[in-house]
Amino acid sequence: MSTESSDPGYAAALAELDAIVRELEAADVDVDVLAERVARAAELVAVCRSRISAARLQIEQVVAELDAAEQDGAPADDRA
Repeated sequence: MSTESSDPGYAAALAELDAIVRELEAADVDVDVLAERVARAAELVAVCRSRISAARLQIEQVVAELDAAEQDGAPADDRA
């Protein structure tokens, strides 16, 4: 699999996955192409999962910071 910096973004990976699904649904898919496209789809699924995990971690961090600021009685904008 390629490095993360060369991976497509989530939206691009999802669009490519959608295109692969449409291609694979065609009745005349060559077996060699099928294997290649399924392998690419697996790579794209991994990219999407990675992006979702990263976004989840970022959201959890922001929420934790907001909760901490609220408990301290300081507005969230006053964080250092």
